[in-house]
Amino acid sequence: MQDKLMEDLKVAMKTKDVVRTSTIRMIRGQMKDFQIAKGAPLAPEDEIAVLNNAAKKRKEAIEMYEKANRPDLSAKEKEELQVIAGYLPEQLSESEVEAVVTRTIKEIGAATTKDLGKVMQAVMSQLKGKADGKLVQEIARKKLT
Repeated sequence: MQDKLMEDLKVAMKTKDVVRTSTIRMIRGQMKDFQIAKGAPLAPEDEIAVLNNAAKKRKEAIEMYEKANRPDLSAKEKEELQVIAGYLPEQLSESEVEAVVTRTIKEIGAATTKDLGKVMQAVMSQLKGKADGKLVQEIARKKLT
């Protein structure tokens, strides 16, 4: 992942793609910070965790900017989110996530919303990086009520 980011950064700089250049630099910086905090080289799942965190921050910012009626800032965050999404593993569809949640609920024997934490933990360990946590939580809540 680090090598791919470096190659893409070079290409973005040569093509003068400002958004892509700044976003890739930001991602590389966050990965470096995480690596320093961890004190060891990053594993692939650590890299995906950093990318998921960056994508989550962009989604939250987009939501806030749209509520504040700031389409200019929202558009910038959307562009950055598209760049980040290009490095994330392909996301599962809602029906695929629903199937995993349903199967996990049956395996755990969950029956009420009190079991939501157990279900979320089990599902997110299976779908790490492949599904949005909000979507998983929404589906799990619906299934448990």
